[in-house]
Amino acid sequence: MTEAVETDAGPARITWYPAKRPRLVLGVSHGAGGGIEARDLRALAAALPAHGVSVALVEQPWRVAGKKLAPAPKTLDAGWRGVWPALAAPGLPVISGGRSAGARVACRTATELGAHAVLALSFPLHPPGKPEKSRADELLGAGVPTLVVQGGNDPFGRPAEFPEAPDGTYGMVEVPYGDHGFAVAKRAEISQCQALDLITEGVVEWVGSLG
Repeated sequence: MTEAVETDAGPARITWYPAKRPRLVLGVSHGAGGGIEARDLRALAAALPAHGVSVALVEQPWRVAGKKLAPAPKTLDAGWRGVWPALAAPGLPVISGGRSAGARVACRTATELGAHAVLALSFPLHPPGKPEKSRADELLGAGVPTLVVQGGNDPFGRPAEFPEAPDGTYGMVEVPYGDHGFAVAKRAEISQCQALDLITEGVVEWVGSLG
């Protein structure tokens, strides 16, 4: 089911994958360089409804408008705020999620929007080759239970580069050999299907732990 939503940043679009007996909603958006066709988003949309989680894949207004470049962070945040009432409409706790730039949006707005938790896929800890420009403050400031799913070869931040999580601020699922899009090379010791299984299994276990 696809739903159009008006926001202050323009029309957004939500594609729903409902659970039969939902207890949670995962609203998750794409990054700055792609859309909801990303392999990890599709895998989660296919797997989570069987575990009581309705998945809402959110296309930010700039993608709906057919633009190739993402706008400034404040505009992304405005688009996310605009879709939130639709995500909350089922009356269930909402996990705020996103991949890459979308993960930053989810972290920045989680407390303000009353998110139940945050799912950060491929969190861009820093620009490639510039570890000194850390965005760890956004991740650590989410203020709600957070899970980071990160590729072992992600140039935007490998798992070992992430700061320690004080008081369990966030958990980490590492996808060995995965790049920023969780792609793994053919010579890797795990297959692409196994990499996606690690993502879905890790997220399923985590959502099962959420009250």
